[in-house]
Amino acid sequence: MKTMYVSALVCAVMALATAAAVPEETPENGQIVKSHLVKRSTLGSGRWTEFNRRYFYYVPQLLSWAQAERNCQSLGGNLASVHSLTEYHTLQMLVLRASHKQEQTWIGGSDGQQENYWFWSDGTSFQYTNWCTGEPNNAGGRQSCLLINFSVKKCWDDQKCTSRLPSICAK
Repeated sequence: MKTMYVSALVCAVMALATAAAVPEETPENGQIVKSHLVKRSTLGSGRWTEFNRRYFYYVPQLLSWAQAERNCQSLGGNLASVHSLTEYHTLQMLVLRASHKQEQTWIGGSDGQQENYWFWSDGTSFQYTNWCTGEPNNAGGRQSCLLINFSVKKCWDDQKCTSRLPSICAK
């Protein structure tokens, strides 16, 4: 009887472990990786949007900035960096098409390591900005992450990184 109980327990654990992190193949290098937050998408599936030799993906799940960045990494990218007004408008259209509104959405900017020293999580140069008037303001001394579509002007704002928002990944 104990053997049967242990066998059933082992089978249940194996089933749960397999369901929690199904290995998937990345299209770029064929390596097996695990996706923990959102089912990964291949570039050819239509869920990634190409612009200027980069691919963008809107993630509707409400996540903190750190969770969103980790999710993007599990998909083979990072939270999106923005390098021009045209690219910013592309991201805004991606959000609009997916959510049917211009909702506030995480992208990859942060000054969490040093106040007023903004960087992109993908390591690219932080040169283009589209801050709202008076932003970034670090209200309350706790706003270190960048969101888009803030206020009626749909510009950038710094926000508490623990806020839960949709996000845009890029690769």
